[in-house]
Amino acid sequence: MDSPSAAPEFVRGYSDHELHSRIGSIIRERSENKKDIRSVVSDAIPWKRIKKVLDLGCGYGWFEEVMPGGLDLIIGIDCLKENEAPFLEKAAAKSREAGFRVMLLPAYTGLLAQSFDLVLSLYSLYFFPETLREIGRLLRAGGLFVSITHSKSMLEEGQHYFDFRNLRKVIERFSAENGGDLLRRHFTQVDHIDYRNSLVFHAGDEKKLAMYIDFKKEFIEKDADPNVVRDKMVSELHRKGEIRLNKNDRIFLARK
Repeated sequence: MDSPSAAPEFVRGYSDHELHSRIGSIIRERSENKKDIRSVVSDAIPWKRIKKVLDLGCGYGWFEEVMPGGLDLIIGIDCLKENEAPFLEKAAAKSREAGFRVMLLPAYTGLLAQSFDLVLSLYSLYFFPETLREIGRLLRAGGLFVSITHSKSMLEEGQHYFDFRNLRKVIERFSAENGGDLLRRHFTQVDHIDYRNSLVFHAGDEKKLAMYIDFKKEFIEKDADPNVVRDKMVSELHRKGEIRLNKNDRIFLARK
């Protein structure tokens, strides 16, 4: 297993649970699409046939918060040790058995083949798309793999002022636009659900916009100084009176 210190810098911010909660509140408040994307995902999962779940890049248990109860097993894999306690707390509330492994993906997990009814990778697969083969090994026949990913146009509004080429390279490893083709190499059936959304900030929302941009700093900093990006976007909000940020995501559902 890899130690938490092996985690790439761009995921270190994912261990700040209080910040995640605050950003989540901003996203819900500023979203045009008022339906929680977790509800959209949960509604698409045939929970009556699900007993054993594996969550890759599970974080602190963001999706476990909305899972139904009565499961037999939930295992989370994440590169941040700090996420273990909050994840296990949430998973244990929904399952008779819960486990957590500190591991930097892509890697061979060592878990038994065909042992999971459902594998999840929610807002994480662009960090380790090479794990798709291992996911296929772990799913039972008829099992379901679910992933949420961004459009490659994420933060496109900021690209009017900055060249986010390294950000695009990360997202394009598994994006809304190319994810289906990548999944079809490993799965026999691939469907998707588009989640159309924009974050809309108005005059008076400067602090919230600044916080949201700061939250993305690990994505941004390889292309530009995050402080410069934040200040520019806040300045544009003050000048225009409204800023709309692309938040279009795609939910992929793949079966063996």
